[in-house]
Amino acid sequence: MAPQRFHEQFDQIQRSMPDVPLALGPDDASEFIYEKGVVLARDGHDAALVEQTVRTHFTEATGLTGDHVRRDSPETNRSGITRIKVGDPGHGDRRGDRAVTHALRALSEREGRAGRRLVSRNHVVSIAVNSCPGDEPVPAALSQGTNPAPAEAGYDADTAVGVLVVDNGLTHDHGLVPLLAHVEGDLHGTETDGAGNLLQYVGHGTFIAGVLAAVAPNTDITVRNTLNDAGAILESELGEKLFEAVADGWPDIISLSAGTSNGRTDGLLGMDAFMQELRAHDTLLVAAAGNNASASPFWPAAYADLPEYQDVVLSVGALRGDGEFGACFSNHGPWVKVFAPGERLTSTLTGFDAPVPYVYQHSTYEACRFGFTYVCTCQSPSHVGLLSEDGVTVKPDQVMFEGYAHWSGTSFATPVVAGLVAAHMTANKETAARTARQQLLAATTQFAEVRGAHVPALKPAGWHPVPVVQRPVGA
Repeated sequence: MAPQRFHEQFDQIQRSMPDVPLALGPDDASEFIYEKGVVLARDGHDAALVEQTVRTHFTEATGLTGDHVRRDSPETNRSGITRIKVGDPGHGDRRGDRAVTHALRALSEREGRAGRRLVSRNHVVSIAVNSCPGDEPVPAALSQGTNPAPAEAGYDADTAVGVLVVDNGLTHDHGLVPLLAHVEGDLHGTETDGAGNLLQYVGHGTFIAGVLAAVAPNTDITVRNTLNDAGAILESELGEKLFEAVADGWPDIISLSAGTSNGRTDGLLGMDAFMQELRAHDTLLVAAAGNNASASPFWPAAYADLPEYQDVVLSVGALRGDGEFGACFSNHGPWVKVFAPGERLTSTLTGFDAPVPYVYQHSTYEACRFGFTYVCTCQSPSHVGLLSEDGVTVKPDQVMFEGYAHWSGTSFATPVVAGLVAAHMTANKETAARTARQQLLAATTQFAEVRGAHVPALKPAGWHPVPVVQRPVGA
């Protein structure tokens, strides 16, 4: 991960959460972003234990004070999580939070004896995983159609598969797209800045809905704007929002193109209550494996590798444009259970009622930073604030969206797989999404190579490969 880009995206999320001081962790390793001054614990006995243990430790330790230690939320919550304030969030900078670090250390011995986690940072869960998307959306001609192309199957209200997309909402003009006739949900809200340019990640949820609808036309898709702070949400709020999203009934499939690493192998404390309730229902969670190019577990996708969730969660990595290898940005490892096309897909975005301009707002994503011989994503156009070699700021490019876009990321491989599960349910009159997942993976004969490993690959019939751009000699 290019440090400059990570810090730029950190700034974007911080601006979208101005009242929540954030830091990088652990120890400025830029693996994740978390809230300063706060830790999480399970409601009830654990919360009381954490509060008392941290206060005692801070009172006795040199250079720390227990004056700030107190509960910062109601004692019981639908998410099962209590926020505990442990320090002044205004102290220090983005390089970490001493109070949070010492609070975690204060509980380490008790956690060892208990054999389970008692306390956690409050991580930022984001669609721009590691605060870096696969790339930026690039306008695509309407005449070229989508990729994947819409399947020929029809829609039947009585048998349609219910899919919940937890994302950043829908663009205001999505209803003008015939492909999205059976898509509903929350609008994104504010889409443009004062100059009329699209805000960051606007259209992300619409793009995902378009991919899903193209692969599986016999679906009723609902898109929520849960991740509407620059595509991010605090871990402490995510569980509550997920429960709200299923309050009217659990869908067949949840498609979630967001997550975070946390340096652990046992999941997110803030999602614990939701994940336990998920097990009691028949819903399948299809989750993005992340764009960190890392083998470290990324949550919630990595729940797919925990024995109690192997049939509940399906983790999805991204294939590069030719479908033969993993995309250079995609996370990988044995916890990623399947790969699907995720580079240079074409789907719906915005601008159907009138062209919408967009000024790119990020620096160039470092190409081939992991030793790949092809150009990774985010190479052009130029971005705001990008400096040339002589130190002169390059004028940003402005592009116009007229409906479709090319976009890359594990975000978009995820709805491909969710759609294939839904399509399998329709084709085989299967009513259980988890059973359809098992059948689909058992029947697949396609494989791809990801960092030397041969992995199962799911490629919809309507998808076609796109050229892989080779890196210029000497680049």
